[in-house]
Amino acid sequence: MATHYAESGDARGTILGHPKGLFVLFFAEMWERFSYYGMRALLIFYLTKHWLFSDGEAGVIYGAYTALVYITPVLGGYLADRYLGQRKAVAYGAILLTFGHFLMGFEGSGGQDAASLNVFWLALAFIIVGSGFLKANISVIVGQLYPRTDARRDPAYTIFYMGINLGAFLGSLLCGYLGEVYGWSYGFGAAGVGMLLGLVVFVVFKPLLMGRGEAPKPLSKGFEWALYGVGLVAVLACWWLVQNQAVVGTLLGVFGGLLVLGVILYSVVKLPGHDRDRIFAALFLIFVSIVFWALFEQAGNSLSLFTDREVDRNMLGFEAPASMFQSLNAAYIFLLAPLFAGIWTMLGRRGFEPSAPFKFGLGVIQVGLGFLVLVWGAKAAGMDNAVPVLFIFLIYLLHTTGELCLSPVGLSAMNRLAPAHMASLIMGTWFFASATGNFAAGLISQAAGGDGLEGGEAGKELVLGVYNTVGWYGVGIGVAVLVLSPLVKRLMHLDSLRDDGAEDDLAGQGEAGLEAQEGGVHPEVQPN
Repeated sequence: MATHYAESGDARGTILGHPKGLFVLFFAEMWERFSYYGMRALLIFYLTKHWLFSDGEAGVIYGAYTALVYITPVLGGYLADRYLGQRKAVAYGAILLTFGHFLMGFEGSGGQDAASLNVFWLALAFIIVGSGFLKANISVIVGQLYPRTDARRDPAYTIFYMGINLGAFLGSLLCGYLGEVYGWSYGFGAAGVGMLLGLVVFVVFKPLLMGRGEAPKPLSKGFEWALYGVGLVAVLACWWLVQNQAVVGTLLGVFGGLLVLGVILYSVVKLPGHDRDRIFAALFLIFVSIVFWALFEQAGNSLSLFTDREVDRNMLGFEAPASMFQSLNAAYIFLLAPLFAGIWTMLGRRGFEPSAPFKFGLGVIQVGLGFLVLVWGAKAAGMDNAVPVLFIFLIYLLHTTGELCLSPVGLSAMNRLAPAHMASLIMGTWFFASATGNFAAGLISQAAGGDGLEGGEAGKELVLGVYNTVGWYGVGIGVAVLVLSPLVKRLMHLDSLRDDGAEDDLAGQGEAGLEAQEGGVHPEVQPN
């Protein structure tokens, strides 16, 4: 451990050459991701086994929930930027999350008991809004610890994202195991304890943040509490929305359509030719991302149910609970993200690095292939036999490599393609697309769940039929993206891009975006 004066003149010292505040944020975010992914690993089983929703109903509920998790950072980020500051917004989000995770442990009598279900809906609402306040802001504070030209910024985000993936990996394993083996309240309780630890770390070690993330101007106590009240109103709104999933879909469709239409009209009327073309290229990538997330997000939904019912999970004499397999994505990220970073760098030095649209096509092909490999494996094993667990490892592997081709690449592309004054708008459109993809994933799970079937459980043949269909669609769409990638690359006008300060004007927007994706993000994967 090296200790010396920080560049800012603050005498708090450093650890491994980085401000100590970075490690406060690392542990706070690690525990938050532990709680979020621990709860996520259990959610689809909780819906089907405890609350007795059919597979199809549970799939749509799950999709609406994850879609709302991607929408609420708009509110949390806005209130933090304008009024609260990032530190108070993160602390408030952590309080809401802690309360929501502990509410998840209130099982009631199960079944469709109305009173107990309302507590469950309220727990989801607290987690949705808490995530909106925390996820939108904690990684922005990371960037604020460093000058914008500081060479330590990228390594700092590498350290920070290791915390994200470590939390996701451990949460899925531990909470999934406790919840399925010992009882729901144990799994959700562990997630709640993890979130509480994250909150304690963030509050106790606040001085190490060196005053970063504070409110842009002093707030009166009354106004500050009114802002917290806005968060509680949002909780009530999400409590209603998560119960009315069709309304979530309608809102996504209407507002998403208006958002895209507004971006197109503004680009045509106001922007010069090259900037307009870049916005069209960004919109193309955004639409492709919807397809990717709709397929990728089966992991915590229909794929988990399939793993539970149709897969031989016995490994070396231990039958692993199905929820634990959701940790594979984070584990693969640890192993593969540095490899991908090295491959892109090596290809870039030789002038062969694929363009961002080409990488998107590769990503969608791989997520489609993952489903096809699972279908082929199941058929090879025989429809009357359990599917070998190897094919679950393979589908997660292909989905993770696909994610590494698309998620960090897309975030970087949004920052590069958007003019400075449209950076936040385009980033918001990107995450609105992620929300839409998550909701569409719920609709795919509903189809795989066979709503209306007696008993509410989908048969193996039906699920494999849906996976075969979406797999081939994924491969076909991915190939089409590869074919179109030269045209889209020309629209990007990379040869005329200039460093006009656009990245600086983002003031952490890109960093906030990176954190908001799934566990599979890595700042060293720099695309064309």
